[in-house]
Amino acid sequence: MRAEPVTALRQDGFLGGRLALWQPVAGYRAGIDAVLLAAATPARAGQGVLELGCGAGVASLCLAARVPGLSLTGVELQPAYAALAGRNAAETGLPLEVVTADLTALPPGVKARSYDHVIMNPPYFRRDCGSTAPDPGRETAMGEATPLADWVAVAARRLRPGGRLTAIQRAERLPDLLCAAAAVFGAIELLPLAPRPGRAAKLVLLAARKGRQGPFRLHPPLVLHEGAAHLGDGDSYTAELTDILRHGEALSWPG
Repeated sequence: MRAEPVTALRQDGFLGGRLALWQPVAGYRAGIDAVLLAAATPARAGQGVLELGCGAGVASLCLAARVPGLSLTGVELQPAYAALAGRNAAETGLPLEVVTADLTALPPGVKARSYDHVIMNPPYFRRDCGSTAPDPGRETAMGEATPLADWVAVAARRLRPGGRLTAIQRAERLPDLLCAAAAVFGAIELLPLAPRPGRAAKLVLLAARKGRQGPFRLHPPLVLHEGAAHLGDGDSYTAELTDILRHGEALSWPG
């Protein structure tokens, strides 16, 4: 399912207002997961980064804001969202090349290149066991049409030897993600993201290297919020999360 053109837009602030990015009022809207994906990517100036399924460009632009001197390419299936990513890049002055394409049929210009990093926030929900979203754009972004294994395989093909995949996904999809990654990657690391102390992780961050060997590493959970429950006003983010979300700091992988 492809989305209809996006008409109603608003600017949302990211990184403590450092970035003001256009997103649809209705439809798929990037949030904390895109910022965490960018923060978890240890890119360095001069490196090339490919984002599969870039949406309005939030993850790539948050990464570009933190690490100057990157060469960034975003691939997005939905033309309206790709146009938003291009607009956001132009208005922020950040170097994101946006390509409108299906990731399983990349254009020659992307297929001819190898990247140091591939980042991705694939659709979270399998549609053989869930209901569809009423908005077509949100459904395309959140409902899995292309199998997760295909996302991982495309990432592996586009990475140079030793290149790194960084992905964020729902915890219940972890078996699928690990199975796909183990087939084509090594040195896999997993960082669960727990909403509060003592609570089960709802999201996971995965890092893996192409052509590298190494033991699987399961890190202690990164806790997002302080306290056992939300109390009063405010977002209650931990100090580390505040540094990431509000100040644009990198996420420090344990070890």
